[in-house]
Amino acid sequence: MRSVVATRRQFLAAGGIALAGAALTRTAASALLTPSSPNGGTAAPVSSSTPKATPTATPTATPTPTATPTPAPTPATVTIPVPVIQQSMVLDCETAALQQGLAYYGLNVSQSQLFAEEYADVRLPVMGANHTVLRWGNPYTNFVGYVNGSDWTPTGFGVYWPVILRLARNHGLPNAIGGEGFAPSRIYGELAAGHPVQVWIQTRFARVQLGTWTAWDGTQVRYSFAEHSVTLSGVSPTQVRVNDVLNASQYWVSKALFEANFADFNNMAVIFQ
Repeated sequence: MRSVVATRRQFLAAGGIALAGAALTRTAASALLTPSSPNGGTAAPVSSSTPKATPTATPTATPTPTATPTPAPTPATVTIPVPVIQQSMVLDCETAALQQGLAYYGLNVSQSQLFAEEYADVRLPVMGANHTVLRWGNPYTNFVGYVNGSDWTPTGFGVYWPVILRLARNHGLPNAIGGEGFAPSRIYGELAAGHPVQVWIQTRFARVQLGTWTAWDGTQVRYSFAEHSVTLSGVSPTQVRVNDVLNASQYWVSKALFEANFADFNNMAVIFQ
């Protein structure tokens, strides 16, 4: 609060009264005692009213900031109750991994039915030097080879993400997504959110030499004779949990080992949601 103190000034002037031994008349004395202005004229009467105080401004209330709720921390370890299923055919790991993802959402479809919709291309490969594959089918469009064949000979191979994604959507998971180039952090985030993820790795996370063949339609296919597919069902700060259809087992592997294998097949995955 601020207040203003006004200073009042009174201008008074008085004439001297000379006493010369004679008594002045009342009229003369009255003239000598009349107040005068500083300029010598007759001054106007001075007001003695009290000055007005300046109104005090009403304080403006400052809004109290609303506290932003702190999000609940993500649990350090998340596990998803994905059923563990064993593949029913020699090279049918991708179909069995898909079956696990569907089963988690209560969608029960047999491996034989799913495999029938992969339209296997059973033509044999054209082999090159040092046991390499020069030409073969396209796993992005069909299962390549005989499902009960050998992946080393090779007479059978497998299938890649577009076929698995199509089947996931057709059998009850229209929001499933798939592709290549997924960052490992994206995979961990999906697992933390409760979404199982099918990935392509090498059998038992081995480190086997990779190669590339040209499909009948010209597509370049990255391959390994140990190509394998599993369903991830958990994540911790340092590991991921694997539902392995090879022998219906469940185990944890380090993120470092997982990421190296994941990169072998261009970070290929199908996210079930």
